[in-house]
Amino acid sequence: MSTLATGTSDILVVLPTLGDRPEKLQRALSSVDAQRPDVSVRVVVVIPEDKKDALPDALADRVEIVTDPHRGMSAAINAGLSARAGEQFYIWLGDDDYYQQGGLATLHNMLRADNRAVVAYGGCDYIDDDGQLLWTSRAGSFASLMIGKGPNLVPHPAALMRLDALEQVGGYDESLSLAMDLDVLLKLKKRGRFVHTTRVVSAFGWHPDSLTVQDRTQSEREARMVKRRHLPAVLRGIEPLWEYPVAWASRLAAHTLNRKRKQG
Repeated sequence: MSTLATGTSDILVVLPTLGDRPEKLQRALSSVDAQRPDVSVRVVVVIPEDKKDALPDALADRVEIVTDPHRGMSAAINAGLSARAGEQFYIWLGDDDYYQQGGLATLHNMLRADNRAVVAYGGCDYIDDDGQLLWTSRAGSFASLMIGKGPNLVPHPAALMRLDALEQVGGYDESLSLAMDLDVLLKLKKRGRFVHTTRVVSAFGWHPDSLTVQDRTQSEREARMVKRRHLPAVLRGIEPLWEYPVAWASRLAAHTLNRKRKQG
């Protein structure tokens, strides 16, 4: 199976996968391919050695393959990031997510227009197993304001990051299994500006096998721990005043999405 030679693309797309959803993987990769007329993209697929045949033949020669280190999602993403070959920007795409037409170009233009910005994010559709729309997130500036205080409203397939800044903060914390994207965003928040658009740039697969859907309690616990360690020391004693209401609201939102998925 062939791989792309390293080059000078602007955007590094890291796609970690277990290789057990080939149809969705093909949809995800096809959505990246559709961005190529507008932006220069290099795709790194992080996949277990014995699942490399899951890559669709028609797209296999347009990606670079990195073997999954089998140490969790954070380690898989870091393995993909280690394949950087001069790209300026990075985005994480799940194998059940996809980009809307022009989505990457929208985010790319926003970061290129503001040298102080380290993250550009947009709207995101939440979809069920059949690709049906459950809900659309257009949090805008509210998402940036809420990071560290409330739920993380910046979906990872809708957030393009400046790679130099990401490397400066050490990439993804491999001790985290569910809130690693929140941790990265909080670290980057200290490095520069977040810019945003309400335009929908991607879709996020909300399904029973998703890590955060499977274990809401563990996800909330890890998110609270991450936010706590980024809080100023003076606020840590009063953190429960807002964290428990936030956890309740997050559970309610997740319950609503699950109910819509079952009804659909």
